[in-house]
Amino acid sequence: MRAVICVSLILGRMDQALSYQVHQYKNNGYNIVLDVNSGAVHIVDDVVYDVLALYLQMEGQAQDGLQEELAARLKDKYPSDEVKEAFAELMELKEAGDLFTEDAYTDTVFDFKNRQTVVKALCLHIAHDCNLACRYCFAEEGEYHGRRALMSYEVGKAALDFLIANSGSRRNLEVDFFGGEPTMNLDVVKRLVRYGREQEKLHEKNFRFTLTTNGVLLNDEIMEFANQEMANVVLSIDGRKETNDRMRPFRNGAGSYELIIPKFQKFAESRNQKNYYVRGTFTHHNLDFSKDVLHLADLGFCQISVEPVVAQETDDYAIRKEDLPQLFDEYDALAREMIRRKKEGRGFTFFHYMIDLEGGPCVAKRLSGCGSGTEYLAVTPWGDLYPCHQFVGNDRFLMGNVKEGVTNTQIRDMFKSCNVYAKEKCKECFARFYCSGGCAANAWNFHGDIHGTYDIGCELQRKRVECAIMIQAALAQE
Repeated sequence: MRAVICVSLILGRMDQALSYQVHQYKNNGYNIVLDVNSGAVHIVDDVVYDVLALYLQMEGQAQDGLQEELAARLKDKYPSDEVKEAFAELMELKEAGDLFTEDAYTDTVFDFKNRQTVVKALCLHIAHDCNLACRYCFAEEGEYHGRRALMSYEVGKAALDFLIANSGSRRNLEVDFFGGEPTMNLDVVKRLVRYGREQEKLHEKNFRFTLTTNGVLLNDEIMEFANQEMANVVLSIDGRKETNDRMRPFRNGAGSYELIIPKFQKFAESRNQKNYYVRGTFTHHNLDFSKDVLHLADLGFCQISVEPVVAQETDDYAIRKEDLPQLFDEYDALAREMIRRKKEGRGFTFFHYMIDLEGGPCVAKRLSGCGSGTEYLAVTPWGDLYPCHQFVGNDRFLMGNVKEGVTNTQIRDMFKSCNVYAKEKCKECFARFYCSGGCAANAWNFHGDIHGTYDIGCELQRKRVECAIMIQAALAQE
């Protein structure tokens, strides 16, 4: 059989089915076929690949004599018996439920609007202040369109109480200490962690605390505390010195690279290179971002995330449509280098290439994404609730506060309806079950509608999915 590998990721099936979708592409010498609805991946030879492409073009044609028609149209490339054999193999995959599977999830999403939601995660804006002046910061150096402020212990305590009270029977809860720069309010962070640990025992809950930091104030005391209490830590740095210092300077214009790199290296080693990410942003000024990723890997970091900036076209650092071909090449080059390093025993994790072809998130997660506005909320230093950190400061998305709870239920209900079937451009996109419809905040900022899409982000997401699948295919064949 020509289908060399068939790795299946089946999300579950419903009684009513609609239509199938197949995505095929070539990458790094592999002919890859993705059955979108089942998640099954097939690595095929040239004959099967071309027969499938022609078959999809002939969709709707009567099946009688189809094999002969395919053989006739491809006679200049392949012998007739090879074409017929390839077609037979495709039909076997269809019979097995690994190809041409039908869309089984459209009915599922209608239940989302009526389901009872519980809050499972909070992003605590522990500090609306920062000691850096990152040029691309959506939080305006920590101010979030408002004022500089530090969260008080009383507000943070009320936020944890709100989370417990609104989490239903869910046992595992998540709290991210965010900013601005949260280490500027470290004493409150520590007190809230202690309070959370006390409440775990009283309410049979388990808090998973995380911390995002720029590293400026990082020291041995903070590292020790984080290693004891933080399930994950995000360390913000953009890559090479020139890249980082251009976009992440201090307020006096001096670069931050030299100060934070040794701290981050020490911190990553203290966590045994696990349960952290060095997280960067690439812009129009470093379209060769794969070099920044590899620079971080060469410094010894094993958990890396470098993501495209999201900015308006008027910003000089914004990613533009004409940048996409180069960025696609960069993603391909990074994927090839990651395969090479993995085979040499020098592998590292790149967040956007993490993909689970055998299990992965549940159906609800794949259809509706991060849960912003419903399961995940952001809390300002004075206790206001917003759908996520990127909506903070936009009063039309103010949902309530930690003392009174969610009072603007219209916002919550609007976010309940946000899923891949509510977005027209998602319906036919092969990557929809991997990105879950993309970021609602990006959609709002570019189209004034959380049910829209950020087109450049979609293009890059599709490329990342293709590369991630290719990497899995390449490593599976070793």
